[in-house]
Formats: sequence, structure tokens, C-alpha cells
Amino acid sequence: MEIERKYLILHLPEHLTAYPCRIIEQGYLNTNPVIRIRRDNDRYELTYKSGGLMTREEYNLPLTKEAYHHLLPKIDGRLIQKKRFMIPLDEHLTAELDIFEGDLAPLVLAEVEFSTEEEALSFLPPDWFGEDVTFSGKYHNSNLSRIESSL
Repeated sequence: MEIERKYLILHLPEHLTAYPCRIIEQGYLNTNPVIRIRRDNDRYELTYKSGGLMTREEYNLPLTKEAYHHLLPKIDGRLIQKKRFMIPLDEHLTAELDIFEGDLAPLVLAEVEFSTEEEALSFLPPDWFGEDVTFSGKYHNSNLSRIESSL
């Protein structure tokens, strides 16, 4: 189960380069249900996500580099490329700050994952977070992958 809130960003936090950064590219074989392939640094995976906005079923399966590259030409829409910075918010919450590249630049989003829906609904974001877009499917990566999507 994935429980997350998603936000647009008002301004980048200070000392961004001090935080761990991952290089991610991902494409979608299907968007309903979501079937995604992803390269996360040197790790490859296939993901299934059910429908939903804040709470969704999610299953991740490992892929080999070769399997990933075999599936890559089969994606629908754009290949999403982004840098993901892992920014601790407190002792157990982390903001995953995505800085999109290519034709999705200069989009910047942050996601925060939670253990329960109650925890997610009571979350108070830091001041560098902007609009809460959790309940707007417009900012799901599967929708951003569509060539015709515009922000």
C-alpha cells in the first residue's frame, strides 16, 4: 500500500546538494492500471499501481538492465527524467523532491509517504512546499508521461 501526499514547490530548500540524489527515468507501458518501468540509478524495476489518488496498491518487481532496455521502446508517451533529492523532514518522514528534466522542466514536485491515512491527512508541510496537488491526478507521473499533457 502506498499512502502519499504530493506538493508543488514554492522554492528549493537551502543546501540542496547536501542531500542524497538519485537519477531516475521512467516510462509507462500502461496508465490504467499503471504499469511502469523505472531506472533508479543502477536499479531497475517494473511497478503496478492501482487507481486512487492519496492511497493506492503498489507492487514492485525487480528487472534486469537488459529487460528494462527491452521494454523501453514499448512505453507510451514520454520518458520521464528527473533528479530525486531525499530530504529528511523529521525522524520518520522524508520529502522526495523531484526536479524534472527535458520537456517537463521546470516542474518541481515533492512527495511524502506515510504509514497511515490519518498521518497523511494530519501532515503539516514545511514552508517551502506550495500547493497540495495530492487529489489532482494531473500531477501523477503516469499523466505527466502523456505527450499531450500540459501544465
